[in-house]
Amino acid sequence: MPEIRSIREADWPQVHDLVVEVASAGETYTMEVPRTVEETREFWTGRQVVVAVDGESVLGSAKMGPNRQAQGAHVGTASFVVATAARGRGIGRALGEYAVEWHRANGFTGIQFNAVVSTNTGAIRLWEALGFETIGVVPDAFRLPDGKTGASYADLHVMYLGLADR
Repeated sequence: MPEIRSIREADWPQVHDLVVEVASAGETYTMEVPRTVEETREFWTGRQVVVAVDGESVLGSAKMGPNRQAQGAHVGTASFVVATAARGRGIGRALGEYAVEWHRANGFTGIQFNAVVSTNTGAIRLWEALGFETIGVVPDAFRLPDGKTGASYADLHVMYLGLADR
């Protein structure tokens, strides 16, 4: 199992490569591909940013913090990237479990994922296994990479996990 720890300065080039890899695939994030490590830093920020490492190799990363500001800051959110070569090894699950525990330990009452692409079935299964529910679906809100010249779209799921007793 990988070690999950707070990001260090020396990790940023590898995290940049991961974000570029995921953004270039165009299958999970609505974002431009960052050109520089600085652009990745601007995008990949949060109250807590962690990496999953095997020795010096960054296999994945997560960022987490409030989903909204002010009156919405009690509900958290998180984003994840896992290297293609590291998929299927439990990296996403380890990062997801870490994020749930981090939010719980920091007093958040829930976690909301605003946009899980419906074709990302592995992520949906993982989040459901961790207790998340789909609480809404935005039809055809994500343009798939094969739809750049045509019209191929997928739904976006809004997923939620309650952390506090009401």
